Amino acid sequence: AKVVDVKGKTLMPGLVDVHWHGSMGVDGLMPEQSWVQAASLAFGVTTLHDPSNNSETIFAASELGKAGMLMSPRIFSTGTILYGAASAGAHVEIDSLDDARRHLRRMQALGGFSVKSYNQPRRDQRQKVLQAARELGMLVVPEGGSLLQHNLTMVVDGHTGVEHSLPVARIYDDVRQLWKGTRVGYTPTLGVSYGGLMGENYWYQKTNVWEDTRLLSFVPRRVVDERSRRRVMVPDEEFNHQNVARVAKELNDLGVSVQLGAHGQREGLAAHWELAMFVQGGMTPMQALRAGTLSGARYLGMDADLGTLEGGKLADLVVLDKNPLEDISNSRTVRYTMVNGHLYDANTLNEVGTRQRTRAKFFFEKDGNEGWSPKASTHANEQVCD
Repeated sequence: AKVVDVKGKTLMPGLVDVHWHGSMGVDGLMPEQSWVQAASLAFGVTTLHDPSNNSETIFAASELGKAGMLMSPRIFSTGTILYGAASAGAHVEIDSLDDARRHLRRMQALGGFSVKSYNQPRRDQRQKVLQAARELGMLVVPEGGSLLQHNLTMVVDGHTGVEHSLPVARIYDDVRQLWKGTRVGYTPTLGVSYGGLMGENYWYQKTNVWEDTRLLSFVPRRVVDERSRRRVMVPDEEFNHQNVARVAKELNDLGVSVQLGAHGQREGLAAHWELAMFVQGGMTPMQALRAGTLSGARYLGMDADLGTLEGGKLADLVVLDKNPLEDISNSRTVRYTMVNGHLYDANTLNEVGTRQRTRAKFFFEKDGNEGWSPKASTHANEQVCD
């Protein structure tokens, strides 16, 4: 055993991002070390659930991670979506309950415990997916779709949760009473809030994301710059994510499970944006942190093993330099990330626990794994790295 002195720091469970997106590889090829997954770890995300990805690569990455052959958070996914649009490559025909059973058995055999019911055009088709899932013990998350009436049928029919935000600025007692009487969760993905300007743009306006040293240590500069440097400036009151966050807080207070989903908008960092936006909507820091940990674990059916720090659970935790209960922005002060007992220095992702291991450098790094200084890169360097 090795003792690591964290006196004066704050320990919390690893973040659980239930609506995460990111490429595991391209054309069937997977890197042995992925900067996409590394960025999530560096910001304290220890469990992710991707409700739309390539089945071939996402389930392979999940298995490699479980075997200790890939440095990553715990990876779970629906795999390829069950898409209702006839023109889409992921289209599936669901005209009978047997059709739904066949597709869900197929996804379960690939490694999924959940499926994404995506824009099946008829309600009876969505209900058939739900019935098949109940028989097979699987979760069903649907695409929110930015249609309130559509969302409410998802609640009535008993989906695991509604993914993405309700597309309205406020709700009233009819919605509150309806949702409160169910066990359907809500993952508002505040970074992509429907109905107005989304939360991601708020953070580009308010912070110099292109100067975030932690982010640039694990994400290529060209990827960060293209979204962050040329920003649109708008009055604060026009950011719709604040309305969505207030609705999420109302539902959370009624006992609806509200959990963190950062949508892969900005690798790892966006999970902390979600926490801060929950607080903007009226949640206390504790409520926001619970949405980012235990609520997400419970939503995925993993709360017996993850989501809190207590005896008998898996060793996923984050060590922070500052206390996020005092200021939710302190959640970003990640010093160490531990996933399944492996302890990583969050600044470098070198393993520093009972096993000492220096990670390989990424293709875009200039000098070892120290990362690029935000001020040091040039367009010439970026072009060479491309």
